[in-house]
Amino acid sequence: MSLLTDRRALMGLLARAAPDRLAALAGPLPEAIELRPAQTGTVMVQGRIGGTGAAFKMGEMVVTRCSVQVAGIAGHAHVQGRDKAHARTAAVLDAMWQADPARIAALLAPLAAEETARRQTRAAKAAATRVEFFTLVRGEDQ
Repeated sequence: MSLLTDRRALMGLLARAAPDRLAALAGPLPEAIELRPAQTGTVMVQGRIGGTGAAFKMGEMVVTRCSVQVAGIAGHAHVQGRDKAHARTAAVLDAMWQADPARIAALLAPLAAEETARRQTRAAKAAATRVEFFTLVRGEDQ
C-alpha cells in the first residue's frame, strides 16, 4: 500500500499518528469549512475467534469524527479517542490529499517511516522472546 495511491492507507496513518507529531508535520493548514464539526461518540468493536473464526462483539471504543471542505473537496476523518483537533487536522489533510496526493504523501513520508520503524522494533522484541518447542522421542514410544 502506498500513501500516494491508497486513501485507506493514508486514513489509517492519519488516525494512528500522534496528534502533536501530525500537527508539526502538517504546519499551517488552509481554511476549511466544517461540514460536520468534530463529534465524539462510540462505535462497537468486533473481533473474530482466532482471527478468522466466528465474529463476536468485543465492546465499545470512543472515536471522534470530523468532515471538512477545503477548496470544494470534502475530507473526512475518524480517530480513536476524544481529540477533536486531531480529527480536524486529519480531515483537512484528507481533503488536501484528494487535491494533490503527491504533495501530501511527501509531507507524511516521515510519519510513515517512523511508524514502520516502531513496528519493526516491536516485532524484533517479540521475536527475541520466541520459544522453539520440539519433542524428544522416548525409548518406549518407538
